[in-house]
Amino acid sequence: MNAPTFDITRRTFLAGTGALVVSFTIPLEASAQEGEVPTAPKPPAKLQGSLADTPSLDAWIRIDADGTITVFTGKAELGQGTKTSLRQIAAEELEVAPGEIHLITADTAITPNEGYTAGSQTIQNSGTAIRYAAAQVRQILIAQASGKLGVPADQLKAENGKVIAPNGASVGYGELVSEQMLHINADPNTKIKSPDSYHAIGKPFARVDIPGKVTGGEAYVQDMRPDGMVHARVVRPPSYSAKLVELDETKIKTMPGVIAIVRDGDFLAVVAEQEFQAVKAMRAMTTIAKWQEQAALPDQEQIPAWLEANVSEVGTVTSVGAETAAGVKTLSAQFTRAYQMHGSIGPSAAVAVFKDDALTVWTHTQGVYPDRKAIAQMVGMPEDKVRCIHTEGSGCYGHNGADDAAADAALIATTLPGRPVRVQWMRDQEHLWEPYGPAMLTRANATLDEKGTIVNWHYDLWSNNHGTRPGSAGSLIAGRLMAKHFPPDAAKLQISPLGNGDRNAIPLYDVPNQRVNWHFLADMPVRVSALRGLGAYCNVFSIESFMDELAEAAGADPVEFRLRHMKDPRARKVIEVTADKFDWNNDPLPAGKGRGFAFAKYKNHAAYLAIALEAEVDAETGIIQISHVVSAVDCGEAVAPDAIVNQTEGGILQSMSWTLYEAVHFNNTRITSPDWSSYPILRFSAVPDSIEVHVVDNPGQPYLGVAEAAQGPTGGAIANAFKHATGKRLCDLPYTRERVKTTLGA
Repeated sequence: MNAPTFDITRRTFLAGTGALVVSFTIPLEASAQEGEVPTAPKPPAKLQGSLADTPSLDAWIRIDADGTITVFTGKAELGQGTKTSLRQIAAEELEVAPGEIHLITADTAITPNEGYTAGSQTIQNSGTAIRYAAAQVRQILIAQASGKLGVPADQLKAENGKVIAPNGASVGYGELVSEQMLHINADPNTKIKSPDSYHAIGKPFARVDIPGKVTGGEAYVQDMRPDGMVHARVVRPPSYSAKLVELDETKIKTMPGVIAIVRDGDFLAVVAEQEFQAVKAMRAMTTIAKWQEQAALPDQEQIPAWLEANVSEVGTVTSVGAETAAGVKTLSAQFTRAYQMHGSIGPSAAVAVFKDDALTVWTHTQGVYPDRKAIAQMVGMPEDKVRCIHTEGSGCYGHNGADDAAADAALIATTLPGRPVRVQWMRDQEHLWEPYGPAMLTRANATLDEKGTIVNWHYDLWSNNHGTRPGSAGSLIAGRLMAKHFPPDAAKLQISPLGNGDRNAIPLYDVPNQRVNWHFLADMPVRVSALRGLGAYCNVFSIESFMDELAEAAGADPVEFRLRHMKDPRARKVIEVTADKFDWNNDPLPAGKGRGFAFAKYKNHAAYLAIALEAEVDAETGIIQISHVVSAVDCGEAVAPDAIVNQTEGGILQSMSWTLYEAVHFNNTRITSPDWSSYPILRFSAVPDSIEVHVVDNPGQPYLGVAEAAQGPTGGAIANAFKHATGKRLCDLPYTRERVKTTLGA
């Protein structure tokens, strides 16, 4: 894969550029006629999605004289099918086939700044922006054609890249455009098409990113091979706080193919002409380098106690109704989650080149603009001299090693002007140095009245910040290891609708009296950051496990109990569809088998998802086998139903892996999970016999993020199936074979 080139110059994204806006205000009292009571004007309509931050139409859509349509998004393709879904959305409003859309994803030189591709917000924010921008562009083209064809605009229609009159006369989009025609701000009152006229949205289209991935083609940043490229490998310290005390470079410099050794403080790397030459030099350097280490990690077996003992402040996530309410039965439970990896199958990689005092980085970061800021600070360059171009990588699910690999490549490239530098991490480096999903402790307490209704709910969680993405140079491994030493950004307690460690800590169920508190830790013993779903996975696992305990105490069926506490009709619908498709019932099952059910609305404002599954628990081996899974999901209007199914299936499997296998291990000095044997994940033999995903479509409704919706409910459903199968509640993640055997043998 050669370094891509573009014939598009950077466009100005500042609102109003090139337009003259004149405004003045008349006081309400002055404008009212005598005897009239002045009324406040209606608030102005708001721009939709990411248009609110980048309102200029030409930041999103460009049409060339030859009719070529280019759509820009600040979001990245991470395997969710973004490159296909966004084409469908744009094609729908521009009245062309999706294949006619040329889509450019996150690139700091030419696309809007949409922050991070995270939180299942791509279609919700970028897709919405593109849709309204495309609808307005279509209307502008029709208005232009009206003048050219001499036909009223309301008699014209757009079709296949042309505007057509009733008599058959037509004019192509390319013939209608002028240089500054789209350099205007979006109109918040733009009308979009109605669902009954769709030709692209909701229809099946082949994923454009799949062919290269399944044929071994050029699909990932790992595949890039620009002309003149050299290979680099980094040498990491053996532990977080280790300091380099000795390095004899003599032998390394004479090894075949070695071009350079890069040493900056505790940052070490070697560069060679060929990849395996770099690998051999890295291994030799690893043996030669001498480090000073210190024991700085707590007892892994005491992490829940460590969390409680190191709280820096407590934040109120919600406080509704009375502090307490009278009832007849009160239940309490405690749950824990271990540190967990992203476990990207393909170790992180990046390519960078420093040329003509400018630095270009091809990276699988989820935020090209934040990554550019951090890298520019790290290498001491102005931001406008650093360009970050998103290039797909074979692994993601949050803040993994992609940003760090980009920083490694950038730092090394500045020492070798003119030569593209490819950095590829090794497996142990990925496992030992990626930012992990944080360990968590949660406690739930609830009271039931005589009717078996929840009247009081208290929920507490212990966790640190789940997002330490760039950021500053201190969020990058290279930045921390350099002699200049950029410190990590200070962690802050931030409670917002998007959620963090507190994501989904507020149950969607109807409970009149609720208290939810986040016991925040500013520091954590190991490196942590965003892992898919953030705190939602553990919080939903905890809440849904506890809901089954409450249902049992109330003598109610788990599904009926949830419906009893749910007014939201869309939530009820996915619960009912799941129960129906699964054939949920209370018929007895063979010994060791159990059913589990769970539900959540991701972030309480994204997709609704319910799941039911059947599990078999082997008490002798500790193995839990999931046999049959049924899920229903409502993410508003379904742009690409197959992609929704793909994402949900993937989320279910990944959550199964987290719930049954995954935990990072460490001693008092080092991480001790450097490979797949010490950090096992779900294997093909453990995949359920069947997974059904039913998409509950809502045409015309706003898009709701879906990619991470399955994580929490899947963990909760497995927990509840285990309890149903064994009669015992296992409250600590993951459900390893050893833990299962211990629980059942107690």
